[in-house]
Amino acid sequence: MQILAIDKMKRAVSESELNQHLPEELAATIKLYLDEKIRSFYFRKDRPGVVFFMETASLDEARSILEQLPLVEEGILDFDLIPVGALTPLATLLN
Repeated sequence: MQILAIDKMKRAVSESELNQHLPEELAATIKLYLDEKIRSFYFRKDRPGVVFFMETASLDEARSILEQLPLVEEGILDFDLIPVGALTPLATLLN
């Protein structure tokens, strides 16, 4: 299952508090990428933040994986999870 995970801040945080967690957050994100749980990740252009495209068996698995990220554990960040897939209505064009 492919999941679009869009971050959202749970509480206000200072730049210094955020910066103290970033090295650990980046390491955890790269590990999830190398474990092929995060397929790709992008920085948002409209505000500070991140968007992940994930590959998991379920929404529950995606939620469980993201709960292990340091910024989520600290109660700073959360994610909206949206399941996505192939644009199946395109099949009507093949008939």
